[in-house]
Amino acid sequence: MKVILTEKVKSLGTIGEIVNVSAGFARNFLFPKKFAILADDKNSNVLKDKQKALAKKVAVEKDAALALKKKLEGITVELIKKVGTNGRLFGAVTSQDIVKELEKQGVILERRLVQVEGSVKSLGTYDVKAKLFSDVTATFKLKVAIDAAMAEELKKQQAEAQRRNADKKAKAEALKAEAAKAAEEAANAE
Repeated sequence: MKVILTEKVKSLGTIGEIVNVSAGFARNFLFPKKFAILADDKNSNVLKDKQKALAKKVAVEKDAALALKKKLEGITVELIKKVGTNGRLFGAVTSQDIVKELEKQGVILERRLVQVEGSVKSLGTYDVKAKLFSDVTATFKLKVAIDAAMAEELKKQQAEAQRRNADKKAKAEALKAEAAKAAEEAANAE
């Protein structure tokens, strides 16, 4: 069923959009709360008449989106994650993780608005886009870092692995030298 939104509905759309929803959702939620009207010819004409009022609502929503864009533009979100020995994260960073961290910084944002190019599965800095309104998009930085205690533990593990490799090489060299010495003694004994 196609409806015309008269209010911004979370996870559905903004004012004036024509969206396709299930009949039950429209009948039981959108229509009683006056969040939408049926998208037929009569209501489309009524909507055209109400465009000025809706334009004011849209302008307010757009102004709010622009203000939020200004807040987001300078922000760098830093997430501390656990990392395996190969430098890859245990799991990927999700938009929900980003939104929770933004809330700690005082920026309220819907999870569905956050878009990350590809998947974040390793340490580093990434560009994140937030589509705030139909033509308002904010870009901010996401920095994925390793926990300090875990970094120390990884350094210890790598040092231990290097020490073991060095010990193995030394033993191999010693065995090689012994074998060469034994071969030389056998050649001298003949």
